[in-house]
Amino acid sequence: MKERLQAMLEVARGAVCEVETEKSLLDIRIQYLGKKGEMTSIMKSMGALQPEERPIVGALANQVKEELEQLIETRLADIRQVEIVRRLTKETLDVTLPGRGRFAGSKHPITLVTEEIVEIFSALGFGVAEGPEVEKDFYNFEALNIPKDHPARDMQDTFYVSDDIVLRTHTSPVQIRTMLKQAPPVRVIAPGTVYRRDSDITHSPMFHQIEGFLVDHKVTFGDLKGILTTFINRFFGKGVGVRFRPSFFPFTEPSAEVDIQCVICGGKGCRVCKNSGWLEILGSGMIDPEVFKSVNYDPEVYSGFAFGMGLERVAMLKYGVNDLRLFFENDIRFLRQF
Repeated sequence: MKERLQAMLEVARGAVCEVETEKSLLDIRIQYLGKKGEMTSIMKSMGALQPEERPIVGALANQVKEELEQLIETRLADIRQVEIVRRLTKETLDVTLPGRGRFAGSKHPITLVTEEIVEIFSALGFGVAEGPEVEKDFYNFEALNIPKDHPARDMQDTFYVSDDIVLRTHTSPVQIRTMLKQAPPVRVIAPGTVYRRDSDITHSPMFHQIEGFLVDHKVTFGDLKGILTTFINRFFGKGVGVRFRPSFFPFTEPSAEVDIQCVICGGKGCRVCKNSGWLEILGSGMIDPEVFKSVNYDPEVYSGFAFGMGLERVAMLKYGVNDLRLFFENDIRFLRQF
């Protein structure tokens, strides 16, 4: 058995030294050290030895196995080093070739619009507030003068998590949460994500709004008109026409839709404005006294206004985007334009 081990080791040494490729070396490893290799065969035949011979032969077998493994590892390192030198000698790198360009990322157009609107209203003295997207019915509806049997709930296309929990349908719940925590004067805007069951080229089940409200002594509709006109002139440019149309919202009274002169045709009439020369951009109004009662504000002492707009809509108008779905598709060709 000893002679067999020594003979195998000598043959294996020669084979390892002569091999030139990594694949051939792997074949030698399998031949001698694999599950069906010569070393395994020798180890299995040790059962036929005398008990006193087994420890001696076993120690020698382990020594031979370790030496073979070391020989193979050393030769493998040599072969790989030779291959590296060969590639460095043969292969060349043309340093005159132009490098691969890297495209810098940019902010999403909705983020750009949000930041610009926040900056404009911050300059007008408004703070910024946020609230949860999964909201209680009380904050999303009831405190905003929309009780459970109110028909205005049909306008919202709400996602209900449970009877009392919804995905907020507007950012107005932030108005309620802020007023419950803070006594007047309050001057806040609240940007955020909202959810409604609607989806087409002008609607998305998830979109973004920004809510704004101001509460203090003797706040008038004239203050609302002044604030919104200032915002529109700064956001869309001076000289853009603005008009207020009577409307209805459960949480404001009186209420008004705000239109701007069409930024596409300059008010002349086109497909975008349906030849009217005007585009609706937001809703607004004086905060209803019933809302003040929900937050323990005295409507005899305080008055205020609120407004809200869809960020995708104003972004589409500002950048000339004709399909709302582009904001959510992550097409790099679209996003690079911003």
